[in-house]
Amino acid sequence: MFPENPSSSLLQGLNPEQLAAVTWPPQSALVLAGAGSGKTRVLTTRIAWLLQSGQASVHSIMAVTFTNKAAKEMQTRLGAMLPVNVRAMWLGTFHGLCHRFLRLHHRDAGLPSAFQILDSGDQLSLIKRLLKQLNIAEEIIAPRSLQGFINAQKEAGLRADKLDAPDPHTRRMIECYAEYDKWCNREGVVDFAELMLRSYELLQANEILRNHYQNRFNHILVDEFQDTNKLQYAWLKLMAGGNAAVFAVGDDDQSIYRFRGAHVGNMAALMNEFGIDAPIKLEQNYRSDGHILVAANAVIENNAERLGKNLRTDAAAGDKIRYFSAFTDLDEAQFVVDEAKSLHREGWNLSDIAVLYRSNAQSRVIEQTLFRSGVSYKIYGGLRFYERQEIKHALAYLRLAVNPDDDNALLRVINVPARGIGTRTVENIQTASQEQGVSLWQAACAAAVKNAKIAAFVRIIENLRQQVGQLSLAELTVGAVHDSGLMEFYKTQKGEHQDRIDNLQELINAAVEFRPEDTTFETIPEDLQASPAFPVLAFLSNAALESGENQAGAGEDAVQLMTVHAAKGLEFNAVFLTGMEEGRFPSEMSLAERGGLEEERRLMYVAITRARKRLYISMAQQRMLHGQTQFGIVSRFVEEIPAEIVHVLSAQQQRFHTFAAEPRPKTKEPVVENYKKTQDYGGFKIGQNVRHAKFGTGVIIDAVDKGESARLTINFGKEGVKELDTKFAKLEIV
Repeated sequence: MFPENPSSSLLQGLNPEQLAAVTWPPQSALVLAGAGSGKTRVLTTRIAWLLQSGQASVHSIMAVTFTNKAAKEMQTRLGAMLPVNVRAMWLGTFHGLCHRFLRLHHRDAGLPSAFQILDSGDQLSLIKRLLKQLNIAEEIIAPRSLQGFINAQKEAGLRADKLDAPDPHTRRMIECYAEYDKWCNREGVVDFAELMLRSYELLQANEILRNHYQNRFNHILVDEFQDTNKLQYAWLKLMAGGNAAVFAVGDDDQSIYRFRGAHVGNMAALMNEFGIDAPIKLEQNYRSDGHILVAANAVIENNAERLGKNLRTDAAAGDKIRYFSAFTDLDEAQFVVDEAKSLHREGWNLSDIAVLYRSNAQSRVIEQTLFRSGVSYKIYGGLRFYERQEIKHALAYLRLAVNPDDDNALLRVINVPARGIGTRTVENIQTASQEQGVSLWQAACAAAVKNAKIAAFVRIIENLRQQVGQLSLAELTVGAVHDSGLMEFYKTQKGEHQDRIDNLQELINAAVEFRPEDTTFETIPEDLQASPAFPVLAFLSNAALESGENQAGAGEDAVQLMTVHAAKGLEFNAVFLTGMEEGRFPSEMSLAERGGLEEERRLMYVAITRARKRLYISMAQQRMLHGQTQFGIVSRFVEEIPAEIVHVLSAQQQRFHTFAAEPRPKTKEPVVENYKKTQDYGGFKIGQNVRHAKFGTGVIIDAVDKGESARLTINFGKEGVKELDTKFAKLEIV
């Protein structure tokens, strides 16, 4: 028996909280592991402890992770700790373990022995074939929309015959789901969501099989438990039965994947259903300096629905949180780049610097500024702005507007969004082009005489061509985005549709801000520089250059750019948290959803705790949104950080605490411009020195006069002005 004392080699170096978790008796436990508290070490050492103490064997332990990377890391660590065959252990992701289970019991699951797994791309291809076979146009049911619907139902544990149809469209989606399942069964394939659902259904239906596994596994350990969905938790309960001790490690304060189906309530359910009186809390942080943890604790304590813990560290307090309020988003981006360059000159690696943002669309201005400053960068977990699918589609329309003979651009968008121009029709156009020695555009124009769908596409391009030189670059870009149908198309999509819509809006912003005189024109012939098409050509050339340069290669030192969601699980010496404005972070959509604000605050907590040594927080008092300048106010999350640990880098910024803890109900937006024209606020007239910003159902007005600041908050209900909140007595409505 392995001795239960901290002098043991396995237990050396563990703090008291970690030691208690690792040596917990053979019964269920919930370990609340705060950010940077060493949860992977605890989980791995717990397994090693169970093995070496003889409480379990490699065959009686199941360990579940959320990523293959985490599973491999756990295998490597265990292999270094103990001379055991780790591969014999059931250790892997939910999908990996379910795949293993179905391979062993494929007959019981109704699958062929050589069943194949569909990745996301394969699944989408099958769905497209299905819709074509059912004679359902993509304009009626978009393939990605159906894919998202099917996966969401499976992750909720629901087959088509268990679903209700509140409307005709949903009924058709359910019918497609049922037909999709038939196709998969006939072809002997399963998608990722099916791995989980089929395994659960088999365990639930087959008592002999269920008893076998419940008797086999006496210890089930789960990493990132806060990210489990309802089906995964139900699967775990079936595997555990009444025999296994479930050892779940997670952090309810880092539950940020509700949009993927994660159910933070599983933590409370585990405690209730597995007889856990209280969680074990890992609160000692080994990552961040003191001020960073104070900020994280101060923000997250405003959430009401949490199990509760408080991070602490033995490290020094370190630098204060640096806060910068820029006048514009361009100024904000320049601040980030200047500070990053300064850190690099001081000896910091660029790869130890991360720039975080709430949504992907925010990367465009930062990328542009890094590019122009010659600073290498890398987009983590995503594509550069001008490489994103929807941006390349929109740019292809602009390319055709100035040069319809651009064959590559035509092939990209002739049927994007789907307008019923099939592969065979495109092949016929290509054949005609080759035989006649003309461009695809000329061949398409000829084919349009007999084909109404091609004619509709030709009209879109002709309209854009006629507007070149007549409309501004920004107006032409709006036309490319809207008249092409791209914007409306992405609004019908599921999954990442909002990101794609935001990116298209950001492309319009880029066009509004673009100044041809600020760029170089080596790639544009001189005769074209005087043509009406020159602004568009310069914009397209600039986009091509920005997408092709300064993106770092593998292993190259570079600033890391990513969304806060993508940053989960990572850490950096310096973190820039950008775009900290109300309505952006927290997002406006979250304020209208039940529980949305608390999830946004958890996301803020994750963002703060990515930083080891230095945290920068920035906002822009005005930025381009939807092609128009809009004013911003500082996020409530920034105001929740104690002022004494914040170093303000912008003298003009005043901090106000005017926000309620809960989101206001979303009703009709006020017409802000009316107030701009008609109101006078106690001597502070709406004009050049006044900012106003919409938030949910209200408007906030900041007035500055002779160095003095004041704020008026007006919250609108359904019947007009519902609430007035003035932060200074002198601020009165005249």
